[in-house]
Amino acid sequence: MRLFGRSRESDAATGEALARTRRSFFGRLGELLSGSDVDDALWESLEEVLIGADAGVRTTTAVIERVRAGSPRRASDVRAALRAELIRIVGVPLATARGRLWGVPEGVPAPERPAVVLVVGVNGSGKTTGIARLAHAYQQEGKRVLCAAGDTFRAAAIEQLQEWGRRLGFEVIASRQGGDPAAVAFDAIEAARARGADVVLVDTAGRLQNKQNLMDELAKVRRVIERHLARGPDEVLLVLDATTGQNGLSQARAFTESVEVTAVMLTKLDGTAKGGIVFAIAGEFGLPVRFVGTGQGPGDLAPFDPEAFVDGLLGEPAGAGA
Repeated sequence: MRLFGRSRESDAATGEALARTRRSFFGRLGELLSGSDVDDALWESLEEVLIGADAGVRTTTAVIERVRAGSPRRASDVRAALRAELIRIVGVPLATARGRLWGVPEGVPAPERPAVVLVVGVNGSGKTTGIARLAHAYQQEGKRVLCAAGDTFRAAAIEQLQEWGRRLGFEVIASRQGGDPAAVAFDAIEAARARGADVVLVDTAGRLQNKQNLMDELAKVRRVIERHLARGPDEVLLVLDATTGQNGLSQARAFTESVEVTAVMLTKLDGTAKGGIVFAIAGEFGLPVRFVGTGQGPGDLAPFDPEAFVDGLLGEPAGAGA
């Protein structure tokens, strides 16, 4: 599977991961839009479905207003306009790269090796597993990857990343529990330079004594990377658990304010009946979702594609293939 390009395999994996959402909240769209009437009841029902699927009130209101502005006369027209609007919402952030690795226009020079990705997110979001999947994807593209076990707050996080490294064959730079995570990041960059690694993935803590303590630590790690590279991290990847719903929005807000998030990885998409949080993340924060976790294995990471994602949610229109 190509890491940063749409493929038949990635589309199929995304569609399978969205099956629960499609059968539940978004499955109602098929019923609503299978008729012919376009009335106030239809608009109210569409609003309920989008909010219920965690698209967020603000984003849902904007979507409905834009679709209604086109004065669609048939339910099939509503569906087409809704599809286009949902694709537009998640596509806009992807068109403007905030980082230096993903979504950068052709012709823009790549950063000097090693590229550094700072990975943030709360405990339980699937962050460490997400790092392993991203490392595996880079390895599949022939890149040499090195990971920094920067979540020194939890011994289990260090051990989990080391186990992934043994399974998949990438090196992990680690310290003792309670060590300085900024020092781990520094050592990992030095090791990557010495070994000719292409990419450094830096794990970070997801919980400390309080939120401010955590954000201060993340800011310190970022400053160390900036001093060592003469540039900041090339990407700051926020890992969000799709099953957390609206809590994911508060997480996105906190991390974006503290560490300048450039991209999002959405995990556990196959375990939720609500996939609408993608639209809230894009609509309210302007953050691009770059990757979605589509299963339990190391290769279950798909590049996020707006059309594949929206079509995976909506399914085929009534009468398609008949």
